[in-house]
Parts: sequence; C-alpha cells; structure tokens
Amino acid sequence: MEGENLIEDRGFLAAPLTFFVVVIFQLLSKWLDQLKKKGSNNTREAELRSEIKQLLREASGLSQPATFAQAAKLRRTAATKEKELAQYMEQHNKEIKLSYDMYGKVLLASKVVIYLILVLWFWRTPIAIIAKQLVQPFGALLSWGTGGHLTGHVMVGIIPWLILSTRVSKYVCRFVEF
Repeated sequence: MEGENLIEDRGFLAAPLTFFVVVIFQLLSKWLDQLKKKGSNNTREAELRSEIKQLLREASGLSQPATFAQAAKLRRTAATKEKELAQYMEQHNKEIKLSYDMYGKVLLASKVVIYLILVLWFWRTPIAIIAKQLVQPFGALLSWGTGGHLTGHVMVGIIPWLILSTRVSKYVCRFVEF
C-alpha cells in the first residue's frame, strides 16, 4: 500500500507523461538533424548557378574565330561567378552550421535540465508499479532508486524509466518522417 500511496501523491500519469517528454525531445532532435542535412532553399545560390550555366552556354555558342575574344570574356565572367558562388556557399554553410549547432546545444541543455528535474522530483519514488511476473529477471534493475518494496510487484524507478523511454522513443522515431 505504501507504493500505491506514493504513486497517488505524485500522479498516476507520471510514467506516460515522462515518456511523452522523452519522445518530444527525440522528435525535436531528429527534426533538427534532418534540417541540418537538407540545408535550405536559397534563391541566391540558384540564381548564380543559372547565370553560370547561361554564360557557359553563350560562350560555347560563339565558336567562330571572329568571336573568340567575346567567348573568352564570357568564360572569364563565368569563372568569376563560380568563385563568387563557392565563396557564398562556404559562408552560407558556415552560418547554417553555427546556427544548427547552437540549436543542438540548446536542445541538449534543455534535455539535461528536464531530465535532472525529473530525477530529483521522482527520486526514491516509484514512477510505476508493475506485476513481478511481467519483469521477472529485471525486477531489481527496474526498481533501482525507488527505495521501497512491495510484495508481488516491482516499483519502477525514474532512472531506469528514462533509459527505457529513451531507447523506445529512438526506435519509434526511426519510423517517423518529417
């Protein structure tokens, strides 16, 4: 009865809400990784690429000896545009990387803070109570950090629950597409 009172004191929705928080963090992490890999649609980059293609197309069309100087000038202009594009891409990629790295650090820091708050809030308190037959070989491992015993039941601690929730949410997030 002691374990059941502890669950009622902290709320019977503690385990599902904790799992939901862990899933949210995993989804945000996956979304951020996908944004970083995908990059962004940049009109300046597309504009430069189309200009380069157009200049090279015009230069290849001028194959007469009389138009050689004009074709060489177009090729030099295209080479200058390619350098400009490379420089722009380098700067843009650096900015994006710094931006996503900052978001990743903020996400990691908030995840650590939330996990610490959950651990401190539910330390020595069971987050769930499960029948002993269901978790027979792992009962002692799951009850780590709960500080109590209940006959015929296993009280699940917050740290094993967070570990288990993280593993399950990573598995679930593999099937989610953005």
